[in-house]
Amino acid sequence: MLRIVRYGVFISHSWNINVNHNARSIRSFSRKLVKTEYSRRIFSGIQPTGNVHLGNYLGAIQKWVELQNSEKIVIWSIVDMHSITLPHDPVTLKDNIFKVTATLLACGIDPQKSILFQQSDVSMHSELCWILGCITTMARLGHLPQFKEKSENLKNIPLGLYIYPVLQAADILLYRATDVPVGQDQAQHIQLAQDLANSFNKRYGDTFPIPRTLICDDASKRIKSLRDPLKKMSKSDKDFKSRLDLTDKPDVLLEKVKKAVTDFTSEVYYEPETRPGVSNLIAIHSLLTGKSPEEICKDAQGLDTGKYKLVLADVIIQKLRPIREEIFRLLNEQLYLDEVLKIGSQKAMELAFHCYSDVKNKIGFERNVAGKEKTKYFVH
Repeated sequence: MLRIVRYGVFISHSWNINVNHNARSIRSFSRKLVKTEYSRRIFSGIQPTGNVHLGNYLGAIQKWVELQNSEKIVIWSIVDMHSITLPHDPVTLKDNIFKVTATLLACGIDPQKSILFQQSDVSMHSELCWILGCITTMARLGHLPQFKEKSENLKNIPLGLYIYPVLQAADILLYRATDVPVGQDQAQHIQLAQDLANSFNKRYGDTFPIPRTLICDDASKRIKSLRDPLKKMSKSDKDFKSRLDLTDKPDVLLEKVKKAVTDFTSEVYYEPETRPGVSNLIAIHSLLTGKSPEEICKDAQGLDTGKYKLVLADVIIQKLRPIREEIFRLLNEQLYLDEVLKIGSQKAMELAFHCYSDVKNKIGFERNVAGKEKTKYFVH
């Protein structure tokens, strides 16, 4: 198994420490450098909000399917705790948890090869979030771009929206993940996880590997909104015509592609800088078929953009039809979906328990009294 090796510190109990030294000097004199090996583990999460769309599938889920075949421990979480940072409907959230589970399975996630679980089933996520929150600062969190973006139009900003990057760091570190596949827009949040892992290790001893980002920047950067090709395709976009949902009916997919923003040039060619709309359609076509943009443009010679959209719509419909059918089949098997999440949560808890027990011991939460000399207290 491939291993990530880094250097950390531990508290050596063999030192004779003068009790008059302050805590800082005790730490500096009593730490010793050791080499720790961490088995490679991959972690990522998806929020159960909105419908999973083609950009999610091409930019993330396909990569997850590839990674689960890599003979490494891979952990996929439905991060429902993140989805309540803004006002939500509880009934819709419950439905979406099942829908996202069904979607991931329909797209190829195999619970025999991966750990697939619901975040809130493992209470150690929130417990570790509190501990990590105590070693980060408001200034550090305030500079993260997504908080600024999501709070821009809010009169009253929920605390959860401000601190959710700390919960995201806890999600990763709780499983001692060494690799985190994310889009480019999440890279700074992974940097926070790296900083918190490093800070904790320096303060309390080697506990976490420093997680690496696996940037999925090919599809996630190239798949844009159908209504505004300068923005990425997003679940949160209020215009449902801006994205291609995996559960869309064929006639809906056709209509969305036909309404996709292009330009006044009828010829089909790939030029992202000057023709972002048409280039976005070609990029989608390329990612679905494996053909290069040049091959697609060659095949489309003689077609105007209107006719090309019909060709692309047919490709999309054929690709998504079996996925859509499997999603709805699984949604009618909610007992099975529930069992998948229960088993996944049990596996996740087993992994998380070892790490969190170590964390509790190092920060002073554990009451390890067996075999130790009892401290005597006297009333003066």
